[in-house]
Amino acid sequence: MQPTITSKLPDVGTTIFTVMSELAADCGAINLAQGFPSFDPPDALTDRIHWHLKHGGNQYAPMAGIAGLRDAIAAKTARLQNRHVDATTEVTICTGATEGLFSTIQAMVKPGDEVIVFDPAYDSYEPSVTLAGGITIHVPLSIAANGADFGIDWQRFEDAVNHKTRLVIINFPHNPTGAILSAADLDRLADVIRDSRAYILSDEVYEHIVFDGETHRSLARHDELWQRSFVVCSFGKTFHATGWKIGYCLAPADLTAEFRKVHQFTTFAVSTPMQLGLADYLQSDAGFCEQLSAFYQQKRDHFCGQLEDTRFRFEPSRSTFFQIVDYGEISDESDVDLAKRWTREIGVASIPLSVFCEQAFTGTRLRFCFAKDDATLTEAVKRFAAL
Repeated sequence: MQPTITSKLPDVGTTIFTVMSELAADCGAINLAQGFPSFDPPDALTDRIHWHLKHGGNQYAPMAGIAGLRDAIAAKTARLQNRHVDATTEVTICTGATEGLFSTIQAMVKPGDEVIVFDPAYDSYEPSVTLAGGITIHVPLSIAANGADFGIDWQRFEDAVNHKTRLVIINFPHNPTGAILSAADLDRLADVIRDSRAYILSDEVYEHIVFDGETHRSLARHDELWQRSFVVCSFGKTFHATGWKIGYCLAPADLTAEFRKVHQFTTFAVSTPMQLGLADYLQSDAGFCEQLSAFYQQKRDHFCGQLEDTRFRFEPSRSTFFQIVDYGEISDESDVDLAKRWTREIGVASIPLSVFCEQAFTGTRLRFCFAKDDATLTEAVKRFAAL
């Protein structure tokens, strides 16, 4: 008798990122869909990794991560977020932020627990919740009068929190909208969950990419929220090296202990020479993270300057390396269909915003990645100029 497969994720197919990147490759299109930079990590960083590859840094790392790297992360967190974390008990190196997110969800969510996410939401959240037996509750972000600025709809969020709420997943700086949190937002978040049993998973992979003099306010910065938070970050986003798949999770010691119970059986140890090289680089060149916002703001400004000559409506992104555009004056076609058609016909790939949402409330919007060289961005926009 042939056994029957019963899928744990029956509604999950190939992600839109894979679909659009494959379509871009097939069509020879400029890929502004998937969020990967077109430039390399700093030479000083790759030199240190190469050195460790040649000098014995090729065996298992400790489960929690190389001590020197955890020390460097603790120093960075103290410098930028005024949070003094214990490198031994409150910092864990992950196989990319995705593993950090997954391990947190598996550690904290039990069957029947509810997990709140804010739409548009990154597509890995809900499948991870489903695998843990949890129920994902979608709360749409609110849209400002200009149609571009997004924020938390506090009343809808407060209405969604109940005795079943075990985890709230937030993502600021926000992919795909570029929204950021204010100090007042953090205080309001604390007010809403104070009397609940909910913990917070804060996806902060774009922590160092915030524009126009704004500040990234990590949940690690807020005394009350920190006590019930997991903060997940990404070296891949920071150092133009998404293929390295190295990130980290910050959490109070009791929460870190639960996180590591899952982490050790999900991946156990992360690439040793990568960790050793990152530790060396962070300890010797602490200014790179502080300079990243200015680097990407130049990219954003160049891209948006080119977009001024098109019929797209937009407000410059406040963070991340993504720009949202509204194509409503050009077409009323669905964003998924239009993104695919423009990839084939115009030769530029984007990501439709509706795929990040349980209900496609976002209308005629696409996401472009501007982590590319200026010539590529200029050529991409030129292909839309005739629309």
